Amino acid sequence: MVAYNVPTANDVLVPETLLKKQKSDAKAADALVAKKAELRKASAKISKRREIFKRAKNYDAEYKANEKNEIRLRRQAKALGNYYVPAQEKLVFVIRIRGINNIAPKPRKVLTLLRLLQINNGVFVRLNKATSEMLQLIQPYVTYGYPNQKTIRELIYKRGYGKVNKSRIPLYDNSIVEQALGKYNIICIEDLIHEIATVGPHFKEASNFLWPFKLSNPNNMWRERKFLNYVEGGDAGNRENFINNLVQAMN
Repeated sequence: MVAYNVPTANDVLVPETLLKKQKSDAKAADALVAKKAELRKASAKISKRREIFKRAKNYDAEYKANEKNEIRLRRQAKALGNYYVPAQEKLVFVIRIRGINNIAPKPRKVLTLLRLLQINNGVFVRLNKATSEMLQLIQPYVTYGYPNQKTIRELIYKRGYGKVNKSRIPLYDNSIVEQALGKYNIICIEDLIHEIATVGPHFKEASNFLWPFKLSNPNNMWRERKFLNYVEGGDAGNRENFINNLVQAMN
């Protein structure tokens, strides 16, 4: 009697057509997975763009409402024969106008703390008791004032650079802002502008993320005695709302 061995799975040759079909099916499955991942990525990108657009729209409505409220309060005070006193400013933009010669150690240290290392460097500073005293110390070397929303927007869009891994990176994409400040719910440039303009809870992080602005020399804007105080006919010190005219000339 002849004995027959049952062939194992390794002994049985798989038809070539079946191998090709398995290979093509695996390739199609991989392509489908990649396509689904790409669609999910595109969908997330679209939803994020919609969220950014929605935020920008809400911010614009907020700015307009605040402006209308200011006008209403002024008119109401005038109608009642009173004077309207606006709220104390919370934000100043500081520009260095003097070099390194003949600077005492304490003002030099304050300029370093405010990151004003070069002439025509500018930074946003939250105005409180401590920073007011610091500004008094460095008043002969800087000029500062209260920037409006237009000035803040133009500065960040035109001259804005971010600090990423200690490098100066231009803000050409919202992803740069999100990468650095996403944990503070600041995901786009409009969020950054809003945080600076309203001096929000994460103003310190937003301001430190912005590299000090490098401004140009203004054409025929400096006065003859540049280092006198602004009220004495010079350029140093507090110029309040007139800082906006200077920044527009230097931007």
